[in-house]
Amino acid sequence: MVARVVIQTQDFDVSAEIAALRAQDKRVGAVCTFIGTVRDRNDGQSVSTMELEHYPGMTEKSIEDMIDAAFQRFDIYAARVIHRVGPLLPLDQIVLVVVTSAHRGESFQACEFLMDYLKTQAPFWKKEQTPEGARWVDARVSDDAALAKWGIASGNSAA
Repeated sequence: MVARVVIQTQDFDVSAEIAALRAQDKRVGAVCTFIGTVRDRNDGQSVSTMELEHYPGMTEKSIEDMIDAAFQRFDIYAARVIHRVGPLLPLDQIVLVVVTSAHRGESFQACEFLMDYLKTQAPFWKKEQTPEGARWVDARVSDDAALAKWGIASGNSAA
């Protein structure tokens, strides 16, 4: 059985991950993927590197719980999240979300749901290196709004 959540430093092969998730499941009529990559700019500043940190065990459990929620909300067959940690350069792949279902609508929705969650709730910390020095990156208001459309409050805004 393919692990649903993997946190790793090494890059991932999208084709191999999709093939492993499908694994001869003849029910699958749709596969939706999202691949996040490192940009060379953020908030108008040049970014030379990004470093991601996490709490081992806590991060995987948090993402597993959200995958469980996706299974409750959507008619999907399988889901997999691979997230990289450590130092990354522009163009590097950061995250892969893959969802399978019978029809595209469920896969699209579940994939978007999982990505909205990852952007705001998964316990990752990002630090970017810019010409002005290192800075920690917070969740954006737009990311919180994306999560809210699923009826989930982000808890990231100051009260």
